[in-house]
Amino acid sequence: MKYARLSKEQFEELHQEFINFLATQSITADEWKDIKANTPEVAEQELDVFSDLVWEGVLGQVKYIEHFSPQQIHLFKIEETKMRLIALKLNNREEINLATREGFKWLQENLMSDELELFNAEKAYTDDKNKDKFALIQQGGNITKGELFEYFDKMIQN
Repeated sequence: MKYARLSKEQFEELHQEFINFLATQSITADEWKDIKANTPEVAEQELDVFSDLVWEGVLGQVKYIEHFSPQQIHLFKIEETKMRLIALKLNNREEINLATREGFKWLQENLMSDELELFNAEKAYTDDKNKDKFALIQQGGNITKGELFEYFDKMIQN
């Protein structure tokens, strides 16, 4: 498996898509029940293949990923040949947690604070762009529409 198996809830949400996936492999509902009962390792493989297909589709659409931690925010923009990063780091303010609503409000009110550092970087992809994106998601990143990245990118440009 290239990525990670979908959760039970995700499989439930994608129930019809999974049925269509099985149909493309000429597996009927009765045959699927038989596979699950008599050859569970084959059923596991089918679940893994379907999971990877779903992840490939999702990752192919990702344009922005955000990762919040108590003292840092990492904003990624997925471009064709590289990934751009804008990072914000809070110094000497352990009582502030940027991953909370209150912490984010503090950030909005203190963008020009000396306690806040802003970094801008670029990184080329490895040989598998989607795996690079998936790694960020596995580390706690969330797929977004990129409003925060674009806001800070404009701020940096000016």
